[in-house]
Amino acid sequence: MGSVTVKGLVKQYSDVPALKGVDLNIREGEFYALLGPSGCGKTTTMRCIAGFEDITEGDIYIGAQRVNDVAANRRNCGMVFQSYALFPHYNVFENVAYSLTVRDLYRGSYGKRVKSFARLMSKKLGKPPKELYQKVMDALQTVELDHLAERGVGELSGGQQQRVALARALVMEPAVLLMDEPLSNLDKKLRNTMRTTIRTIQQEIGITTIFVTHDQEEAMSMADRIAVMKDGEIVQQATPTELYGKPLTPFVADFVGSSNIYDATVIDGRQVKINDQFVVHTNGVTENGEAKVLIRPEGIKILREHSESRNVIEGKVTMSTYFGPNIRYDVNVGEATVVVEQEFEPGIPVYDQGDHLFLHIPEERVLLL
Repeated sequence: MGSVTVKGLVKQYSDVPALKGVDLNIREGEFYALLGPSGCGKTTTMRCIAGFEDITEGDIYIGAQRVNDVAANRRNCGMVFQSYALFPHYNVFENVAYSLTVRDLYRGSYGKRVKSFARLMSKKLGKPPKELYQKVMDALQTVELDHLAERGVGELSGGQQQRVALARALVMEPAVLLMDEPLSNLDKKLRNTMRTTIRTIQQEIGITTIFVTHDQEEAMSMADRIAVMKDGEIVQQATPTELYGKPLTPFVADFVGSSNIYDATVIDGRQVKINDQFVVHTNGVTENGEAKVLIRPEGIKILREHSESRNVIEGKVTMSTYFGPNIRYDVNVGEATVVVEQEFEPGIPVYDQGDHLFLHIPEERVLLL
């Protein structure tokens, strides 16, 4: 297995900068996510690491080896594509065996090269060598598809096809596994299942994994660390808990999780006037002046009646949305809107549009960005 180090990575398409000096230090065995909106540069970063894109400036290391001038097929990276890229005329076994057969064609002995060429020229790969057969079956067993080895890939579900693509990458025993939006084609329930499957396999094997996604829930639930990207740059790198609890910028706060983000004025270091509408206190200390304030919706408590405690404000519900385990309220406080998320439990009051209620915002939940 190998670490991945990226130093000052720049990628320019004509006059358009896709990457603007990206630095990464991914530890061996780490599950690392590149997270950001479309066009932020996350897939370009992965393609540069894989060797599919020539870089304009910078250095890329896999382990101790600088791979700037190393061809993609020599970098010892396994790739799982968004589209799976399976061969429809091959069955499950043959799809996984294909990469090993191609490797034997280029790197094997003369006898292996001849046999591999003959197998690749046929519509079916034919009877595989014993060693290759065992490697493929081991990879299929890892993704729990060994019982479907002879089935055509067109007869598989989306999740099963995803696992075939994963097995095809793992069978090469790569130093680094690269996964580009691999769950985007699956429905929500299947995505949740595949998250667990991929994370479990990654932990069991201990393979260094770089996972590209625009879905913050995927990144937060799977990764050891996350790099949030915007406009070709990394805005913040952190663990999921650090990223959610201590975002460095309004962009990160807004992209990772639900957020109330306001323009504010800090008074006396601890008093925060939000949108010229209401004042709350924070237990953070900062300089007076203009600031951005973050209040997470789940950190706000709904009170049944008014309280004289600090940071209690009154508002009117403009919308309530039921999500099963949670209820989301949009609450007008003056001309500002405060989003509140409350865990649903039998017996708690459910508020409707037009209801008045009181909100308590604990001081430690008022974060200055």
